[in-house]
Amino acid sequence: MAKWMVSAKKADFKGIAQRFGIDPVIARIIRNRDVEGEEAIEKFLHGTTADFYDPSLLRDAEKAVDILVDKTIEKCKIRVIGDYDIDGVCATYILVAVLERCGALADAVIPHRITDGYGLNDRLIEEAKAAGIDTILTCDNGIAALPQIAFAKELGMTVIVTDHHEVPYEVQADGSRRETLPAADAVVDPKREGCPYPDKGICGAVTAYKLMELYLRRMSGKGVLSEDESAAFLSELLAFAGFATVGDVMELVDENRILVKYGLRRIEQSANPGMRALLAVNELTQKKLTGYHVGFVLGPCLNATGRLDTAARALAMFRTQDEGEALTIAGELKALNDSRKEMTLQGTEQAIEMIEGTALKDDLVLVIFLPDCHESLAGIIAGRIRERYHKPVFVLTRAEEGVKGSGRSIEAYHMYDKMSECKELFTKYGGHKMAAGVSMPEENVETFRAFLNEHSGLAAEDLVEVIHIDVPMPMSYVTPELVRQIALLEPFGNGNPKPVFAQKGIRVRRGRILGKNGNVGKYRIADEDGREYDMMYFGDLERWHAFLAEHFGQEELDRLYGAGSSAIVVSVIYYPDINVYRGVESLQMVMQDYGA
Repeated sequence: MAKWMVSAKKADFKGIAQRFGIDPVIARIIRNRDVEGEEAIEKFLHGTTADFYDPSLLRDAEKAVDILVDKTIEKCKIRVIGDYDIDGVCATYILVAVLERCGALADAVIPHRITDGYGLNDRLIEEAKAAGIDTILTCDNGIAALPQIAFAKELGMTVIVTDHHEVPYEVQADGSRRETLPAADAVVDPKREGCPYPDKGICGAVTAYKLMELYLRRMSGKGVLSEDESAAFLSELLAFAGFATVGDVMELVDENRILVKYGLRRIEQSANPGMRALLAVNELTQKKLTGYHVGFVLGPCLNATGRLDTAARALAMFRTQDEGEALTIAGELKALNDSRKEMTLQGTEQAIEMIEGTALKDDLVLVIFLPDCHESLAGIIAGRIRERYHKPVFVLTRAEEGVKGSGRSIEAYHMYDKMSECKELFTKYGGHKMAAGVSMPEENVETFRAFLNEHSGLAAEDLVEVIHIDVPMPMSYVTPELVRQIALLEPFGNGNPKPVFAQKGIRVRRGRILGKNGNVGKYRIADEDGREYDMMYFGDLERWHAFLAEHFGQEELDRLYGAGSSAIVVSVIYYPDINVYRGVESLQMVMQDYGA
């Protein structure tokens, strides 16, 4: 069971509430997100695109723009090389769309996950040289491609890196770190040492967006586009920057949160035929979008084509102006994602069986080798396993050359740093604190597993999921107005979770199972004063039923779904919502966790 902890951060909640015209509960939630001071609170509640940071603060951004402007004017061929995930596809689209709009001779290539692997390789560089490419512009990759970029420079090409991943480093004798940068003509990465850009947590597409903002300023000054045309174009591209920020699971704090807030609205109103088609095939046209829709409905369609086919299809969908072609590709992407879901379920079940049936279950860091699993699904399966066991997880699969895999981490474990301690085991690796990718010879798998577990640095308490309760609050305090004020805190996601509350003594009186797969519970509940509410549960019903049977008996569980129960009393973590049915609004609670 998860450990429940009440956030106990201090502030003058009544004063904040009065100053900003909000409920004191909302003031507490804002403080729980580490937002302090009137300026920061104002930005959190009412921040706009005017609060975005100046892109020129990105180290080497001006240098990169100088090069791109010259190459554009000189009609040199520029090739954008991206990545095969949501972030890479969106970053690639942003770069090539802006360059083409300004008259550059630009094209784009996205590596194939299976045949190329992540990022740059010698073949891509050789192909670029053979095609007469003068300049390679990377996005969402390149920071760790030291030998490949050195090769491109040997061939006489200009190389600009835009990335957001951790910069490779060497540990010196005194324990300090020395960055190892690729020998590119410009390296734009907010994580670079000495980079003054305030928000280090932007994704690859936002890094690309910022660079193109500077480029458009410069090209507008040369009369290529008017300032109004540039502003409108950037506003449209905000849809892709926001899409990527959610899809790459960046923290929705500071600039990222504002960017996603406005990016979601731009997705809804997008003039891009591909974006509109993606909304249409997922039945989301003319609906208000949230981070959930991008993270769990739209985004996986882009990722699926990169996993099971080629991400070039997703890029083509965004680049086409033919609405029929866009709808065809969007339909194909959705079908691929439906297939990916079934394959993921099978791989997850196999991984769980392996853990439960072997000594793996005692490991602090799980390294699971599924040789026959499609290598593109390793990251998704690793995420599912991490959620179940709350441990750092690597899922490895057999690839064309050795073993490839992906890792997903927990807050207490810096995955990239730990991998750097045994990098001699890998042929290739990269990532950041919470996620990573790796390639290695198959014979190194057990050595890798042993090393990570011997040097994990994890304690037992690190492996217990912690649910942070914003406010212990009776359901009777909830009003439609409070729910509407909670919406001011959106978008929710990594770094800005949906607020949750807790109440003891909730009597669960009647229940029924909903959903075509029978995976949703709806209950009539009552608080200690007898006030009744509807409560939904979208979690693991099997686990919930086992809990009820253990604490109240199977007969009482059966009564809950039959004539009704009078004996089931639980503590719940919940968030409030407004249900709209046939035009009538009613409050309902959504259970997040439960306890005796």
